[in-house]
Amino acid sequence: MANLTLSIEDELLKRGRRYAQARGTSLNALVRKLLHDAISSPDASVDAMIKRLRQSSGDSKGIKISREELHRY
Repeated sequence: MANLTLSIEDELLKRGRRYAQARGTSLNALVRKLLHDAISSPDASVDAMIKRLRQSSGDSKGIKISREELHRY
């Protein structure tokens, strides 16, 4: 596993350590999880949405809806 060096304000570091400690984890583990969640969730949710759209059996039966009609409700 690689190491990473960050520059962070002293007060933010103190608060981060207290936050992690109160949750029974280390600041290192907390930052690792936050980074993992930040880069995993958006792609996963978009991929899931695309998968649902591709599996959809929806059919408009050729009905056209104008932009004005779409935004009326």
